[in-house]
Amino acid sequence: MHTEREMETKFISPCSASPSLQVLTFLLVISLLFVSNVENSSAAAITTAKTSKTTYANYLKTACNSTTYPKLCYSSLYPYTSTIKTNDLKLCNTALTITLKVARNTSALLKTLSWQKVFSKTEVGVIKDCQSEIRDSIDELKQALRALGSLSGTNNNVEFQIANVKTWVSAAITDVSTCTDGFDGLKVSTALKVKIRRIISNFASLTSNALALINKLIQ
Repeated sequence: MHTEREMETKFISPCSASPSLQVLTFLLVISLLFVSNVENSSAAAITTAKTSKTTYANYLKTACNSTTYPKLCYSSLYPYTSTIKTNDLKLCNTALTITLKVARNTSALLKTLSWQKVFSKTEVGVIKDCQSEIRDSIDELKQALRALGSLSGTNNNVEFQIANVKTWVSAAITDVSTCTDGFDGLKVSTALKVKIRRIISNFASLTSNALALINKLIQ
């Protein structure tokens, strides 16, 4: 049997451990605590991010339900929810910016269409007239963005500036309508009419949606 003295010799309490062992133990405990805190913080951050993303998406869905083309509104603006968040001005600004980009693409497509040799002089003239209307729309959307950019919470002329924005966007919509009205009374093939309407369709819908969102600013 081991004597009591031998057992005491074999047992080494933490307090009697070497300084280096104590330091290692301390560092291990600190490391475990740090890892635990990081995991908890990461989990909290992920939960917050998911909650925010859901909030932003719900806000956008509600806003788009007031537009003429809600599905197009949501699909075109959803990629920008982290920028828009729940800010009405940012929503309108983003909608106008996207619409302006599409307007430029529409103008480019019409220009390319006018180069095709299959159309008569009358038809080419209709295409160019339509492109001219879209260029006017581009200028008007730029003006709308400038007017929207002048808005702020301390601006005493908020309603006046919003009215300006609405005027410019409404003018852009009128120009789009004028584009298709140009077919009336002219010898234009059905195929060309379909092509032009298809080219300007997305732009016209986005412009209409942008105006609907702007109308909500003063409600």
